[in-house]
Amino acid sequence: MRVNAERFLHDLETLRSFGASGVGKGVVRPAYSAPDVAARAWLADQMRDAGLNVRYDAMGNLFGLAKGQSLLLGSHSDSQPEGGWLDGALGVIAALEIARSSQEQGGPAVSVVSFQDEEGRFGVTTGSAVWSGQLTLLQADQLKDHDGVSLEQARQSLGDIAGPDIDPAQFTGFIEMHIEQGPALDNLDLQIGVVSDIVGIRDMRITFEGQQNHAGTTPMAMRRDAFQAVSLFNTRLNERLRNVVTPQMVWTIGHLDLHPNASSIVPGRARFSMQWRDGDVDRLGRMEQIIRDTAIAVAADGGFEVNFSEMLGLEPVVMDTQLRAALERGAEQIAPHKWQVMPSGALHDATNVSRLMPVAMLFVPSINGISHAFEEDTKRSDLVAGLQVLAAAISVL
Repeated sequence: MRVNAERFLHDLETLRSFGASGVGKGVVRPAYSAPDVAARAWLADQMRDAGLNVRYDAMGNLFGLAKGQSLLLGSHSDSQPEGGWLDGALGVIAALEIARSSQEQGGPAVSVVSFQDEEGRFGVTTGSAVWSGQLTLLQADQLKDHDGVSLEQARQSLGDIAGPDIDPAQFTGFIEMHIEQGPALDNLDLQIGVVSDIVGIRDMRITFEGQQNHAGTTPMAMRRDAFQAVSLFNTRLNERLRNVVTPQMVWTIGHLDLHPNASSIVPGRARFSMQWRDGDVDRLGRMEQIIRDTAIAVAADGGFEVNFSEMLGLEPVVMDTQLRAALERGAEQIAPHKWQVMPSGALHDATNVSRLMPVAMLFVPSINGISHAFEEDTKRSDLVAGLQVLAAAISVL
């Protein structure tokens, strides 16, 4: 299958214009924002021009459907609050170009999807989670962003475009092309990564309750400073996780909220997110136990109360053998000796879609390993190589 590299790159630049930050190639296009809605309308027009039947579901997931049974390609087109121009967008535009090229050349049937809210304004890969049955629409509608806006409210920005659910039975499998979002390919001067598996993820909130008090008159020895509990927890956790870590295991504290968060008040409450990722379910479970035990010990030692929210997460996913083999064959054809098999440490919509059908993923390098930032970028030659590998794989499936 021949692809039009110039058209592909032009469409990537056009999609970037929706929510362009004005700083480098940065993009600000959060789910359900005006730039996101406008970008989806433009994508819908491109899908129609490619001869695809355009459909939105209730979440705002956008599908361009080929006739009959087809292979589904795509990713997401929403961005982080301060995001890069390729994260998700690359997979959608690559899918669009493959679908167009296949239509023009009488190739296999290819459908396209841009999932909604992959970047987690309201949850974890929310659009594909609802489509795959991981969440019900009713459950998703109760989710709120950090400004207190519910997903149900945000969905009103879509107007009346939503139609009935899209039946996954019409698709034979799903392939998602993406930037790596890490340094491995760039450090090794490789062009292509064929994904072996996607790590599992666990996420919960932890709250330490201490005693709010005057910052000038409360002696240090008498304080129950909730932030100090977080600091001690972080130090102890890093020490205790040394016994179970692998190079792929990661954990992150984020969304730290101190109350009342004033310079002259000892904080009485600290709430934060605790997230960890690994490709092994048993290690994820061991990490959870260490995290809980560490927080409980810190609370007991310092006279704090500790509470844990409900834990959210997704299981590790192994890529489909047949789809992965096609990508490997394409990688060797287009980029001989310039590719490798590798795991994905980032979460992707393919994790949810794997509940419905076989899935596979393809990576291209991220310059200096930077993503989720305005500096995110990839060499044009690597973008085109990824597209060509995808086309070569489709041709043999």
